[in-house]
Amino acid sequence: MSPASTPLSPPDIAAWRAGNTGVEGVWHFESGLPGPRVMVSALVHGNELCGAWAVLGLLQAGVRPVRGGLTLAWCNLEAFDLFDAHRHDASRFVDEDMNRQWTVERLADGRSRERRRAAALRPFVEAADWLLDLHSMHEPGPALALVGLQPRNLALVRQMRAPAHVVVDAGHQDGVRMRDFGRFGASDAQQPGTRSLLVECGFHVDPASLRVARDQCVRFLDVAGTLPRAAADGLLAGWRQPDAPRQWALHVTGAVVARSERFRFSEDFAGLPLVPRTGTVIGDNDGEPVTTPYDDCVLVMPSTRQARAGVTVVRFARREPLD
Repeated sequence: MSPASTPLSPPDIAAWRAGNTGVEGVWHFESGLPGPRVMVSALVHGNELCGAWAVLGLLQAGVRPVRGGLTLAWCNLEAFDLFDAHRHDASRFVDEDMNRQWTVERLADGRSRERRRAAALRPFVEAADWLLDLHSMHEPGPALALVGLQPRNLALVRQMRAPAHVVVDAGHQDGVRMRDFGRFGASDAQQPGTRSLLVECGFHVDPASLRVARDQCVRFLDVAGTLPRAAADGLLAGWRQPDAPRQWALHVTGAVVARSERFRFSEDFAGLPLVPRTGTVIGDNDGEPVTTPYDDCVLVMPSTRQARAGVTVVRFARREPLD
């Protein structure tokens, strides 16, 4: 974030918070014509404001699907209500990370506010064919589309022509993300009609993250056929940003999981640093040196802001052109 930038503040969603589905924060619209059921979700973490603003903008603009259905959801409202600009990491969740709870077993036990809220959202996620889940990051860095391991999602990002960096990964050790729940985690052969992206739009309070979130919305809705480009250019003028000059696939080969909150990096890694040599020490995991496993290793989302036992603090990836 530029020193001259005004930090992103929470949107006032009071007029729209009730939704129209009987579930707070969730709106649904039907076109009456065949087409994919599309869901745009935001605030899975309560401090990720760019998606909250983007969903509010879609509602205020009166966006409706021209085919299929459209669901818009603000997910972790209880955490969002706790947002403090001076301690924005503290409102990521109330009891536990909502984006690690997406298994049938966890959703059923109701032991935390996040699990209970996720259970209320479950019918909308299960009904969706296409899912765009908008997030932001603990640290400044370029936008990332996280596509999982399914080729169909990688093909979707190629069609969207943005963002520039695409992470191909299997998820987290400590739980399943919404993007991988149910049909979205199935193989191309089993669920060829589904698509699911998690987009990390930038640093939490950087205004640039909102530009990315808006851009991803119009591209996603266009490719899905929910809101073609001509309609979006009228309703959402200025939302689409230039195409990425080139797209890169970052194939995650492994992750570093913290043993405790004492994990430390050897230097202040930012963005998507590329470490040229195998065996370079990049951190200390409770006394064990952490080293790069191969030459030209990309460090994906290095951060200790949420470091504690079982939490991923960085991923190792190989980079190759997507085209």
